[in-house]
Amino acid sequence: MMDRIVLVVGTALLALAVEAAAMSENAPELDVHALFATAEAEGRVGVARKTKPVDARPARPGEVIITLIKDEGRETQSKPAADGDWVVRNRCPATGNEEYLVKAGTFAERYVGPFSEPDPQGWHEFRPTGPEMRFFIVSEAEGAFRFTAPWGEAMSARPGDAIVRNPAETEDTYRVAASAFECTYEVVTPPAPK
Repeated sequence: MMDRIVLVVGTALLALAVEAAAMSENAPELDVHALFATAEAEGRVGVARKTKPVDARPARPGEVIITLIKDEGRETQSKPAADGDWVVRNRCPATGNEEYLVKAGTFAERYVGPFSEPDPQGWHEFRPTGPEMRFFIVSEAEGAFRFTAPWGEAMSARPGDAIVRNPAETEDTYRVAASAFECTYEVVTPPAPK
């Protein structure tokens, strides 16, 4: 019986990943920086910061992290990890506690800790200290689209997702799934009301 449950869950996740990949391939490729400029001109940009503690462990050199979002499938795939990089896991059941790779220098700028002893898999608690990020929410009118993330990987965005940008490094612009943004970010300054 348990084998059947695992097979059904595995099949459902595979179908979701295939659907997400098809959506990604069919979505138009857009200039995320031009979209950000349009959102700013329309008063749709606010300020948010990541506030929820995360789990992190040292990455193994060469390790590749595929970020999977619950109910959406594959979000992105990292380049191979270098010595000193970290794997970060959000504490967000709504997204499936997704994992992503953070370069050593960026990790040191954006997280402080550890605040716990490592668990058997090497995960420690860290707290975000990164910059306040500018953001806009992808509208229904913009629809689903693809763009190139700062690390060179194709990234898909859907209506309701947040596009976040480090104001000090405008090339540092990427998607945060709607459920992850809601779970891990705090809005400091909401977009201007219409």
